[in-house]
Amino acid sequence: MASPNDLQFQEFQEAAELLSADPGASTLSMSSSNNPAQGEDVKLNLSEDEEGEEESSELLGAPKPSGGFWTFEYYQSFFNVDTVQVLDRVKGSVMPLPGRNFIKHTLRSNPDLYGPFWICVTLVFSVAIGGNVSTFLSEMGNPAFHYRPQFHKVTIATVVIFLYAWLVPIGLWGFLTWRQGAERQIGGYSFLETVCVYGYSLFVYIPTSVLWIIPFEWLRWTLILVAMVISGSVLVLTFWPVVCDDSKVTAVATVVTIVVLHTLLAIGCKLYFFQTAVHVPTPVTASPPIALTTHS
Repeated sequence: MASPNDLQFQEFQEAAELLSADPGASTLSMSSSNNPAQGEDVKLNLSEDEEGEEESSELLGAPKPSGGFWTFEYYQSFFNVDTVQVLDRVKGSVMPLPGRNFIKHTLRSNPDLYGPFWICVTLVFSVAIGGNVSTFLSEMGNPAFHYRPQFHKVTIATVVIFLYAWLVPIGLWGFLTWRQGAERQIGGYSFLETVCVYGYSLFVYIPTSVLWIIPFEWLRWTLILVAMVISGSVLVLTFWPVVCDDSKVTAVATVVTIVVLHTLLAIGCKLYFFQTAVHVPTPVTASPPIALTTHS
């Protein structure tokens, strides 16, 4: 009868022969069958290690959650766009097509604040600088006019444009959100999507404000009409599918309000920043006749 030591030596020799024949082979000790509890422990430990590796790989591969709204990482995602995406959205804002929703076909559930912010900043300076140049050109023939840069127009343009680009979308988004809780359930857009649409719809006014420098009133009003039609169409085509399922009166009133506010912004900027100076000719008073006296 062989002793346990002889069996272990024989088992070790067989394992060495197997490894020499196939280095990639794995061996299992026969002694584990004599102690099933120990074998189960080894199996459980291996499964736990595999689960731990899977969990660690998921944690390493998963994106890091963004912080709170007071952190920089929270707002960084709103500016995560490249130049191609911004140009594509600008192109969509100046080329509205019937049946093409700006949010669904252009933003594609990835709204940003980068484009709207720089569009508003550029529009502020184009309107303010264009207004100064327009005033200078219209008064150039007036000898009593002394040109002074009107820096206050930059402040006024900033307040008006940024308030419009933020307050109007806030009001519209709040109204649409409130209507979602009405008897008729209608789908709406997020606040960021609403702000993004309004921001990109203002892009057409940048080249328009530059062309407003040309001192011809008929050309200025023609340009403002074309700009209002283009930018207003973007807003109407975007928000009409949201409100069309509501009552007819509410849907029409909402769209009319959007168009009226947009029109007031364009006409207000034209009338305030690009005023045409009207020169009233001063009447020429006739000099009193000179009395001729004769001496006799």
